[in-house]
Amino acid sequence: MTVEINNESGWQVDARPLEEAAKWVFRKLKISPRCELSILFTDPDSIALLHEQYMGLEGPTDVLSFPMDEIRPGKGAQGMLGDIMICPQVASIQAKCTGHRTIEEILLLETHGILHLLGFDHNSDKLQRQMFALQRYLLFTFLCSYGEIRDAGPGGSDANL
Repeated sequence: MTVEINNESGWQVDARPLEEAAKWVFRKLKISPRCELSILFTDPDSIALLHEQYMGLEGPTDVLSFPMDEIRPGKGAQGMLGDIMICPQVASIQAKCTGHRTIEEILLLETHGILHLLGFDHNSDKLQRQMFALQRYLLFTFLCSYGEIRDAGPGGSDANL
């Protein structure tokens, strides 16, 4: 599995645990190791423009997902899963509100974005319960198995990539 991570956000984000988390999700959901995923860390202004353009909503958001090939869990399909854009600055605010570290919020957003690329959604109560339960399971089991992860924070755009 190829995970390409680019950082244009101005924040330091350690790419290693994000790459490992994506691979963890792929293994757990039986996604072909021949799939590709692109993750871009971006700033609030850039993600706000895309948020308005694609979702019709103003202001910055935490994560956007753009699927490419139609890949579903357990189907053995291969190709380009899609692109995920994450805004660490928004993630940091959300992390403070929920009482956890920024990197944990970013890992949650990455997992959430991957599930969207795989066709999961939360546009009804039932679908939301299913997607969020799977998201919690994937993130919790990854965090329990991975070990210590450095937090993300303001800094150089290519730091730790």
